[in-house]
Amino acid sequence: MHDIVEVMTQTAPLCLPPDVLSKGCPARHILEVLADKWTLLLLYALSDKAPCRTGELRRRVNGISEKMLIQTLRRMERFGLVERIAYPEVPPRVEYQLTELGASLSGPIRTLNRWVEDNVTAITGAQLQYQQRQQDGAN
Repeated sequence: MHDIVEVMTQTAPLCLPPDVLSKGCPARHILEVLADKWTLLLLYALSDKAPCRTGELRRRVNGISEKMLIQTLRRMERFGLVERIAYPEVPPRVEYQLTELGASLSGPIRTLNRWVEDNVTAITGAQLQYQQRQQDGAN
């Protein structure tokens, strides 16, 4: 994925006002980064307890690989959402915490997560109904 500087300089100048519905607007790229499953889950995990080491984040975000964790944290750092804190110790210790910008997303992400958890049964039911309609139409 390109970083925002590349998007801004290669595709179009910064669109004013920013518009996530506009293909060439950097706001859309930022939304794509934020809408990534791992980004959302890491923002949520860091909003509960920070700072966190990578091992703790990997345990909290079940299913994320070490490689994906590091890639996502680096992308989040590049976008100003997390701060990487490296301690001059042996063995080396690195922790991550939300920046003020990243913390400002905590409320909306918590609301989205609550909505998903509150509606998982209804959504699963809708998927089953859709599958049944597709099967009935095929016969």
